[in-house]
Amino acid sequence: MSNRFFSIIALTTLLFSSLSLPAGAQGIEPVFNPSHIIDDDEMLDTESMSVADIQEFLESQDSYLAQYKTTNAYGTPNKSAAEIIYDAANNNYDCDNADLSDNPTEAERQQKCEHITTINPKVIIATIQKESSLIENPNYNAKLDGYSLGYGCPDSGGCNPRYKGFAKQINSAALQFLAYMNENNRYPYKVGQTYVLTNPYNAYCADTTTTVIIDNKATAALYNYTPHVYNGNYNFYRLYKAYFPAGVKNYPNGTLIQATGQKGVWLIENGQKRPFTSYSALTSRFSTKKIVVVDPSVLSSYPKGDPIKFPNYSLVQVENGGIYLLVNNEKRPIASQKIFKAIGFNKDEIIKGTETDLKSYAKGKTITATSAYPTGQLIRDPKTGGIYYVESGYKYPIIDKIFLTTKFSGNRVIKGTVAELNKYIKGNPVLFGNGELLKSKSSNTVYLISEGQKRPFATGDVFIKLGYNFSNVITVSPQLLALYKTGDSIIIQSPTN
Repeated sequence: MSNRFFSIIALTTLLFSSLSLPAGAQGIEPVFNPSHIIDDDEMLDTESMSVADIQEFLESQDSYLAQYKTTNAYGTPNKSAAEIIYDAANNNYDCDNADLSDNPTEAERQQKCEHITTINPKVIIATIQKESSLIENPNYNAKLDGYSLGYGCPDSGGCNPRYKGFAKQINSAALQFLAYMNENNRYPYKVGQTYVLTNPYNAYCADTTTTVIIDNKATAALYNYTPHVYNGNYNFYRLYKAYFPAGVKNYPNGTLIQATGQKGVWLIENGQKRPFTSYSALTSRFSTKKIVVVDPSVLSSYPKGDPIKFPNYSLVQVENGGIYLLVNNEKRPIASQKIFKAIGFNKDEIIKGTETDLKSYAKGKTITATSAYPTGQLIRDPKTGGIYYVESGYKYPIIDKIFLTTKFSGNRVIKGTVAELNKYIKGNPVLFGNGELLKSKSSNTVYLISEGQKRPFATGDVFIKLGYNFSNVITVSPQLLALYKTGDSIIIQSPTN
């Protein structure tokens, strides 16, 4: 698609530290910054992947780890590699102040030690591949039950048998990384210090040095674990960015994504991917034409959020007997069974659910006897000819007729009376929600609506490369588009750290 459909928006140049690569270091990515390899927050993001996410990732790499079961993970047999990695990040135990002289079982160890979280499971995954290539190995390898993370194996040679075994390697390395983060001053590589490092394991630059000024704790932790730039920490960087590419989280709230070759559809919301568990839960909220197809690595880069189980406008009854009407992102309690019947709801429409199922919904206003049109109704003003969307005692003006063929397509408009409309509180004009693509009749700039803002696509190439479809762009009046604040431009970010 030609860029003539889009306004030319100047992009801010991405600035990187001025670093000279070692002579002869062909093939090294120019954006690699050995002084800042990964952000601190990202290093400590223990919730970036669930057990299911890790298992799915291992299967996508055709890794033997996808079927591996440990024979003994601290006294717990038959743990999967995905469970071991997840537990090392989220269910670890600090035993520094515990008496373990009696060789306790896993359950006893947990009682004696402090429960803690450690580091991002993505960091563990990239480190496994860096140290032993097990992530991409489809076959059994002795390192699975040996020293898969190289923990306890110094450059000087030899490995400490105390740390032998896949579960022990993962667990111990995660704890060590956390110690590097929390107690940086205790270890050789410190934030803010300058180091001249050799590159003994890189054929391109084995005889050269690299000057590194460590910028943050996460980078210091990586050098304390592996005190080399090329290929040690460069390999970690390269693998981490390949497995979990930066920039993919350009998809704003409200975007529907689906991985190539996979069936599930996900809603991007607050930096997470939320699965739809039924077709009706999806189509009651969105058009399937708006699904953006992405590479599986893009989908795997998002942590998994709460599933979307129920269709919009479902009536869900929870454990205590209370009934909620689900309206978009809200759960609206119905005041009583009497009100339920008076409004005209049918008990056969009730779906059984739990409070846990509804925890991601904000609690809305209680539906009472005065809550006119709780599921919404389009009403025409007989005096002005204007149309309002009326819901629960409020009337929201529709200032662009495009809503009648898009957001409210198929909804019947009824004729109201002046007296009836005067009873309702006037709200703000109806707007399009998250994920809609809009352009004005007077401009070719295309925007994506996210969190009440209109975010322009930087160029036509960005629009296309992110997988959006021009046929889904809705042309609206300039007056409607002006009601949105302008947000940041949507760009495709390159890995920068």
